[in-house]
Amino acid sequence: MKLYKKIYLEKFTSEDFDQYYQLVSNEQVMAKITERSIPLDEAKEKFKLLLLNNALHPLFGHLKITEMDTNEFIGLAKLKVKEMGSIEAELGYMLLPEYWGKGICTQVASMLVEKAKSIKQLDKLVAIIDPANIPSRKILIKNGFKSDKLCEIDGLPGEILSMKV
Repeated sequence: MKLYKKIYLEKFTSEDFDQYYQLVSNEQVMAKITERSIPLDEAKEKFKLLLLNNALHPLFGHLKITEMDTNEFIGLAKLKVKEMGSIEAELGYMLLPEYWGKGICTQVASMLVEKAKSIKQLDKLVAIIDPANIPSRKILIKNGFKSDKLCEIDGLPGEILSMKV
């Protein structure tokens, strides 16, 4: 697949709330994640937790997806662990709608899987999606994930996919 843009991934910092909020306050973006946009106060609390998770480990966390040539914000990627010594990480991504269908999530998922494989600490990657999000499911399967189960997560339909690294 021809890549749409040259992108790079870097951890969110305290300076990046506006970009984060642009993403999570967008109803289209959040429709297949929380089924609702996130209001400002809740987004501020979630962003604080995101930054705490980013501080947990130098190699893992929530990353800004940025276009290399223009420095344009595209979305969020995550390779998140729950604690320093975790052998399992959660992989995820979300893009602003104008970047959907351009191969960027495929590129991001591939970058995150390669990063996970290069970090000897990890044994397993997990991804959680809305089962109705067929494009995301296809991206994950293409990158080596297998469906583990369909379930309810926080009252919403969910599918858990995983892969050994």
